[in-house]
Amino acid sequence: EALILAAAERVFAGAGFGGATMAAIAEAAGLPKANLHYYFGAKQDLYRAVLARTLQDWLVPTHDITPQADPRQALERYIRAKMALSAQRPHASRVFANELLHGAPVLKSLLATDLRDMVLAKAAVLQGWIDAGRMAPVDPVHLFFTIWAATQTYADFDVQVAAVLGKTELNAKDFARATEHVVALILRGCGLPN
Repeated sequence: EALILAAAERVFAGAGFGGATMAAIAEAAGLPKANLHYYFGAKQDLYRAVLARTLQDWLVPTHDITPQADPRQALERYIRAKMALSAQRPHASRVFANELLHGAPVLKSLLATDLRDMVLAKAAVLQGWIDAGRMAPVDPVHLFFTIWAATQTYADFDVQVAAVLGKTELNAKDFARATEHVVALILRGCGLPN
């Protein structure tokens, strides 16, 4: 399944949902098309699985954001995890972004329920840190939007970033540099020296 999902990320990122075919995904995975249909009955099922997996992988690092956690350490771990996912799985981020750009026809209900509930719960933790003087006053919900925008841009707009840096593509050193910048910038904005 992991092999199929990784291949599907690449194909959906390149061709979009409409242009992707199960045959192209099977070829990218190096598997017979029948194997795809065994695990995922239809292209729509596979597309939903790619989106759900991406969202789940992005949300797991928020588990460190708890009332008793150190704000600097928890936010730094979250930002670094999001940057690592952008570096390791840029196609997943592009599929997700494309879904949102098209009005989130598959994800809309999940965004309005599971994602919203998680963000509000974690924003309440951040507000608790702010109220206790453990970090600077920021809008906790918009802090998540800022982190997502800052981290996902290195996957979604890597061509633009690479062009401005005078490169054909981003490498590990570029991602390391970007990660340190994003971590420092966001932590400073939250009054959390790094």
